[in-house]
Amino acid sequence: MANINKKTSDTSIRIGEVRFSYPHLFEVNDNGKYSCCLLIDKGNKEAIQLVEEATRAAAKKGADKFWSGKTPANLKKPLRDGDDEHPEDPAFANTMFLNAGNQYKPKVAARDEFGIVTVEDPTEVYAGCYGAVTLEFFPYNTNGNRGVGVSLGNVIKLRDGDPLAGTVESVEASFADLAD
Repeated sequence: MANINKKTSDTSIRIGEVRFSYPHLFEVNDNGKYSCCLLIDKGNKEAIQLVEEATRAAAKKGADKFWSGKTPANLKKPLRDGDDEHPEDPAFANTMFLNAGNQYKPKVAARDEFGIVTVEDPTEVYAGCYGAVTLEFFPYNTNGNRGVGVSLGNVIKLRDGDPLAGTVESVEASFADLAD
């Protein structure tokens, strides 16, 4: 298999293997966007480096476009430390994370024995599974907030993982004793 992590332009990358958290890939979130929180294992140094490089490139574009040639000292960056920001959540342990969103629905795929196939079933790509994503980094300067945002592109599920949200047993299992 080819290397998952790949730079496609100064501000565009593909990274994996990431774990999906709070995926809104088939329906919009409360903000009216498709989105996903991406958990990146701290051992995936190549993916983290690509995120940092794309963030710097987007910040440079912002400096040239919005900030009189200078990057603001208080620039909001997308990549954050899961151990620092969510110490009580084991899913965020030993991870870096970022949130990516888009007003347009991402194309979602998976691999099977025939290759890459489109995923239509929203239950197939869930909080806790692993995959790869394409991302575009961009500067923003809105209402005094200055930073680098991340646009979510295409998504591919690579493998299952333990669900991060509580699972619900089947209807049959819940009411099996009432069947008689």
